[in-house]
This record gives sequence, structure tokens and C-alpha cells, in this order.
Amino acid sequence: MATFSPSAAASFAPGADAISHAVFKTMCGTDATLERFAWLGDGMAAAIWQRETIEAETIYSQPGHHTFSCYLGGGYRTERNGTPGLYGGPNRLCTLPDWHESSWLVRGNLRLLHVYFMPEHFTSRAVLELDREPRELTLADRTYFEHPKLLALCEQLVATPWQGPDALLRVNEITHAALSELLQSQAMTDPGARLRGGLSVAVRRRLAEYIDANLARPITLGELAQIACLSEFHLARMFRVSFGMPPSSWVAQRRLDRARALLKETVLPLQQVADLCGYADLSHFSHRFKAGVGAPPGKYRLALA
Repeated sequence: MATFSPSAAASFAPGADAISHAVFKTMCGTDATLERFAWLGDGMAAAIWQRETIEAETIYSQPGHHTFSCYLGGGYRTERNGTPGLYGGPNRLCTLPDWHESSWLVRGNLRLLHVYFMPEHFTSRAVLELDREPRELTLADRTYFEHPKLLALCEQLVATPWQGPDALLRVNEITHAALSELLQSQAMTDPGARLRGGLSVAVRRRLAEYIDANLARPITLGELAQIACLSEFHLARMFRVSFGMPPSSWVAQRRLDRARALLKETVLPLQQVADLCGYADLSHFSHRFKAGVGAPPGKYRLALA
């Protein structure tokens, strides 16, 4: 099977240097061989590594990003320091949060999948899927666990080609599904979270529901401020605290999320999708969708058909 250098992987996406995937860089400094690599869009990346060694130590220290790994083969004598007697093996999963520190003794051969993503990927999911504030949650630090649904998504990810825009769209969708499952099953309360300020749960819920119910038309900051009974200035500040992003960015993301769902789940004409999602016209919709997803709406629909 063909391999390529880690340095070549860094050239796969413009602006890649802005996203520090420290675990990837650590692996590059070992005797591991990079079998496959892809920037998946939305600040996510995936890699498949092969490694064979008599014994070597690998250390990760507060990488600043989350890593989800799945052992694809070998690893029977690989263990994490501090967990004696617990070894890797095919289908074993690990979650390494951005804040974690760990040391691993690698022995023999192994092949594993890594998915790298930023803490911000839990932002909108925390609000929409768990009705929680993003600042409350982080990825749990777990070593060698089993999870059939996550394993199935990893198998899909490995089985899908990573080259070409259509393939990358499919891989992007699979990875987003994996991140949602990680949030549902492997998230924990962030021990370092500071929860001062922000909106009440009831107000946050009302705002989220109002935005989703009115995506087909322009939504103003003044409207949202009235719902929250706050000034525009205070609403903008507290919205960012509780939603993890400014109101304008949240509305734009929800429009994009609705468009993606309509394109996947319906056969509505593109103009109708644009209207239902609040885009000014079809040209504006196509431009915004391509900027956010990496492909125009029509091509996205065909790629996922």
C-alpha cells in the first residue's frame, strides 16, 4: 500500500498551519509510517498510521486539540503508562482531549486511525443535541474502550476513499456523525470550566428555538434582544458566552445546517431550499454553501446520493 511523507500531508489544505494538530506532529517524530492523510474540511483531519518497533515511548502533552483513535490492527502489547495490564488491540478506541497528558509504551506492530478536531466542534452540538452550554463540556480522556456505533463509523471512514471532492464530502459527513456520537457518549463536564455570566437555560432555549423557526427570513439582533429582555449590546455579549459564537455566526451556521439536511433528505429544487433557509437568492445560497461546505449545493446532493 502506498505511503507518503507527513510533510507532504501538511500541504493538503490551505491554512493548515493555523490548526495545530500536535498529536499528528508527535507521530511524525516517531518511527510511524503515514499510510493515509486528509484534511476533511471544517477544521477536521484524519490519518492512518502504521508502526512497528521493539519498544518506544510516545508522549502527548496538552495538544490543544481533541484526538479520537481506533486501532485497526495489532497493538496487543501497546499500553498507556498508568494503566498497567490494559493493552490495545483491533477495534479498541481511545479519546484524547485537548488538555490531556499521556505517555505510551509501543511494542510490536500496530495500525490505527486518528481523527483530529478542535474543541470548538462541540460548540453547536452541545446546545442543539444536549441542551448544554459549550463551555460546560469537554471530551473525556478514555483509553481502550469499546463502542459498536463509533466502531462502525470508523470502519466506514476507513472504507471510504479520501481523495477527490466527492469522496471528501462523504468522509466529512461520516466524521461529523462520529463527532456527534462522541459528544453524546464520551463528553464530560469540563473541570476547569468557568460558568460566570451567560444566558439562563430558558432564555438560551427560547433563542435557539426562535432562530430555527425563523431561518427563512432575516433575523435581527434587536429581535433576539427583545426575546432575551436585554439590550442589543448585552445580548450580543452573553449570546457569545452561552452559544460559543456571535449571533450572526450562529444564524449562518443554522442556515447551513438546514440546507445540508434538506439537500440530503428531500428532492426540493435548489431555489426552494435557498428560500427555506433564508438566503437572498440562489446565487447567494450557492456561494455561501460552497464557502461553508466546500462544494456547491447541487454537487453536494449528488455526492451524497
